[in-house]
Amino acid sequence: MLNEMMFRSVDVPAESRFDYWQERMGQTHAPMHLSSDHADDYRATQRVLDLGAVSVWPATFQPLVFRRTPKLIRQSDPEVYHLSLLLRGIGAVTWGKNREVHYSPHDLYWNDSSRPWEIHASGEVITTVGLEIPKALLPLPRGGASRLIGCRVEGREGIGGLLAHFLTELSKDTSAYQPCDGPRLGTVLTDLVAALFAHILSADGSLPPETHRRALALRIQAFIRQHLHDPQLTPAGIAVAHHISTSYLHQIFQAEGATVAAQIRHQRLEAARRDLADPALRTTPIHAIAARWGFPRAADFSRAHRNAYGTTPKDHRHQALQAHASKWAQR
Repeated sequence: MLNEMMFRSVDVPAESRFDYWQERMGQTHAPMHLSSDHADDYRATQRVLDLGAVSVWPATFQPLVFRRTPKLIRQSDPEVYHLSLLLRGIGAVTWGKNREVHYSPHDLYWNDSSRPWEIHASGEVITTVGLEIPKALLPLPRGGASRLIGCRVEGREGIGGLLAHFLTELSKDTSAYQPCDGPRLGTVLTDLVAALFAHILSADGSLPPETHRRALALRIQAFIRQHLHDPQLTPAGIAVAHHISTSYLHQIFQAEGATVAAQIRHQRLEAARRDLADPALRTTPIHAIAARWGFPRAADFSRAHRNAYGTTPKDHRHQALQAHASKWAQR
């Protein structure tokens, strides 16, 4: 089973349940103000699935108003994108004075922890699956998030349907997974969200060329993640796969503040580090993990790892496995 925690408001006295739920929401996403007509005896449940840098939280709760204010943002900002799949109930989200979007079951919507908003969730009972992704995993150009916030995405078809199905199936039952599967599943979700962002940005013909360029950059980054194991992954091959010239590919990455080679090397190192920290792979030789992620020469991998992180692959594995063992010993 994945690392998972369960929270239920009925586990605390009735007079404390609403405050308890407000605290839970602040820890799961970001600090916010809540209000409800049911505050005297609030009923809500939440499961939090640990997927490494990403978290998923299925929740069922009574009608509620969430408010993320400028003051709260100044006090604490975890710098995350929040995506919700609404399964039961209806929602209305406002950003500023004149922007409001209504959502129905099977719709997807997202928020930015750095922006003020207000959500009215209504119905007899509301059921959602929330997803928290650090912004660093989905870099967007300045103003890019503004173009995405408020888009209503159908969760029954297309890429939105793929993402909704993945979230729904994952949240139903985690018994088939091991804790070490969490970061891998988090990577899959990040790639699906990146693909959805790129699809929405590309489909909007009114967007400026810069935003289309960023959408292409998101697709290329997802392509690189999917082909990291291929030692023949090269800028020329990436350019051909995306029907662009190699020179334009380099221009795209220059605008992102990196080179193509640096992006490939960084993602390979990150993938290798995840495997080195995976208890299920503790007996796999380091050189085998390095080769799996496109480093056929162990010495090259060790040197690149030390240059990037200031430690050797062996030391990183030892520290990560020790931390994992200590974490489980405390449970």
